[in-house]
Amino acid sequence: MRPTLPHLFWLAATIAGLQPLAAALTIAEINGNRYLSPYSGQSVTNVTGLVLAKGPNGIWIRSTTPDDDPATSEAIYVYSSSVGASLAVGDIISLSGKVSEYRSSAAYIYLAEITSPTGVKVLSSSNTVTPLVIGKDTLPPPTEQYSSLDNGDVYGLPNNVANISAVNPVLKPAEYGLDFWESLSGELVTVRGAQVVGRPNSYRDTWVVGDYVTTGRNSHKGITMSDKDSNPEAIIIGAPLDGTKNPTTSKMGDTVEDITGVVQQTFGFYYILPLTAIKTATSASSVAPASTLESKGSCKGITVGDYNVENMNPKSSHLPKVAAHIVNYLKTPDILFLQEVQDNSGATDDGTVDASETLKALASAIKSISNVTYDFTEVPGIDNEDGGAPGGNIRQAFIYRPEVISLYKPNPGSATDANEVLSGPELKFNPGRIEPASPAWTASRKPLVAAWKAKGAKKPFFTVNVHWSSKGGSTSLHGDARPPVNGVVDRRMLQANVTGSFIAAILAKDPSARVIAAGDFNEFAFVQPMKTFSAISGLRDLEDVVNIPKEERYTYSYDMNAQRLDGMYVSPALAGAKTRYEHVHVNTWANAAGEVSDHDPSVALVNVCGCA
Repeated sequence: MRPTLPHLFWLAATIAGLQPLAAALTIAEINGNRYLSPYSGQSVTNVTGLVLAKGPNGIWIRSTTPDDDPATSEAIYVYSSSVGASLAVGDIISLSGKVSEYRSSAAYIYLAEITSPTGVKVLSSSNTVTPLVIGKDTLPPPTEQYSSLDNGDVYGLPNNVANISAVNPVLKPAEYGLDFWESLSGELVTVRGAQVVGRPNSYRDTWVVGDYVTTGRNSHKGITMSDKDSNPEAIIIGAPLDGTKNPTTSKMGDTVEDITGVVQQTFGFYYILPLTAIKTATSASSVAPASTLESKGSCKGITVGDYNVENMNPKSSHLPKVAAHIVNYLKTPDILFLQEVQDNSGATDDGTVDASETLKALASAIKSISNVTYDFTEVPGIDNEDGGAPGGNIRQAFIYRPEVISLYKPNPGSATDANEVLSGPELKFNPGRIEPASPAWTASRKPLVAAWKAKGAKKPFFTVNVHWSSKGGSTSLHGDARPPVNGVVDRRMLQANVTGSFIAAILAKDPSARVIAAGDFNEFAFVQPMKTFSAISGLRDLEDVVNIPKEERYTYSYDMNAQRLDGMYVSPALAGAKTRYEHVHVNTWANAAGEVSDHDPSVALVNVCGCA
């Protein structure tokens, strides 16, 4: 017997409850104007679109009936390894499938896609496929803010207080960078006038900007982050869809031919997956100018360098290159703050903690090419308690030119001795460590503090060599957590307090004391730990003292941004008009083969004569 009408209604409702249907929707309706599709989890039928591109695991299609809302993408990814086998770019097709939101990590933003496609029909072929030119056929990418959930600052505290996937905000592509790229998800786009802003990662993925408006452009055509501006206009170019490979030799400042590909959220970032490999048009110079600062050979003007030498040990292949940098680019400064000096056996976990052979090897390499003699000082730590590669026991150290400066009343401390500021002021241990038992330094480097006498000086000056905890555990600027997780920022806040308080104790005994704090702070100057450090210590950022343009304030290149992790701070007595300071970009400009360390060094010129 045929079912009655009420039975048909009951049957339809039951099927709908098992698998909701949304028939004949446009792609813009499927995407919606938020991050998550309003039809996620539902089946859709007769979705019509133009095939824009084909990949190994699916195709991208664009709506044939677009709307006029810039917040709704007109394209979508169809996930299936077989769907593209009988299709060609330029086909207009219809299909049915299920709307899904996919991500491979809870830290990532979801990608809307159509999965399990069925009923694929070719409606017409050989249609023209025209990419959208970024900034011409689309809105221009926003240049400062990433998300409305960041409260105006991707590095503001507290971070990770909201998730895009939970709030699912309405897209405002004219205001926020992530909203802009999400509004183009699945689209075929072209970046014209593309310029490389950082070297490729190990997968050959390369960050670029186009000929649209950008901010933070430094003189080498990279983009430098600054307070509340971390450059969301940049985009990463991923693996080419045709199986070719992007170059490994790209570097900051190179220009490349126009890039055409599809926008896709993957691996925690918005990518453009190019149709074919990117091609270099012009290659930027990788030769940075050497420091212009030269020592006066006395307290009237000593040169002070800072260099993270990236896991250097006596057998490191890059040790001679570090020595060449010190001679040729830093002009053999009178004193050099070093970070990431490994012990004598390197990363062999054999209980060795002393690094005298590492420092002797560096001093010998410098002398062999300059005839300049360096002495050195360090405080060996406790095996595997300072972080870094197991067995490597990285630490800070000083090398110095004994004809210009010498340790003032030397009295080295041990790994566990907590230094103190005595009357004078002078140090109980010289050199010594700052509060090595403090929980601020768990599995991290303890600051190395020393007092020095420069030729002709009447008083000592003080140096504090730091290497704060790294940003391990941070999430992508393109990630779900907003503001993004700034890894271990609470630990760096503690370190700022401990380091700053020790320096404040020196200045409390002598407000005119000459104090220099430098090293790898693993934090940006405009983020709270550095603000706290400066406020507590009473020191000034040398970049501010000498007024370095904000676009040139960088010592490191990571993802899209040139950024400053290494800094130098001085007490008021050293913040005079004759003080000089320069970053020497010997590494951030280089390609992968030319990079000696992952940090740039810096050099200052200061008067440390003091008063009687």
